[in-house]
Amino acid sequence: MPNIKSAKKRVKIIEKKTLRNNMIKSAYKTSIKNFENALNAGDMDKAKVLFSEATRKIDQACSKGVIVKNTAARKKSQLAKKLNTSIA
Repeated sequence: MPNIKSAKKRVKIIEKKTLRNNMIKSAYKTSIKNFENALNAGDMDKAKVLFSEATRKIDQACSKGVIVKNTAARKKSQLAKKLNTSIA
């Protein structure tokens, strides 16, 4: 435990930021999972809608600094590839 006042404040701030990061990370993982479930069920209309939602959540996580830019691009590319192979 920190003894200095500024260190105590930093601990509080870090806890808040960690909660925010976990919330954003959980939201984008859930959106990816929903997209993949729709693909596996064969519901293409729903999958297209969920694909746009998943890419939006991934972009949001990237802009907030939760994931790195290249990771976001890779995940969006993988999802697009899954969607395109399922349609064809």
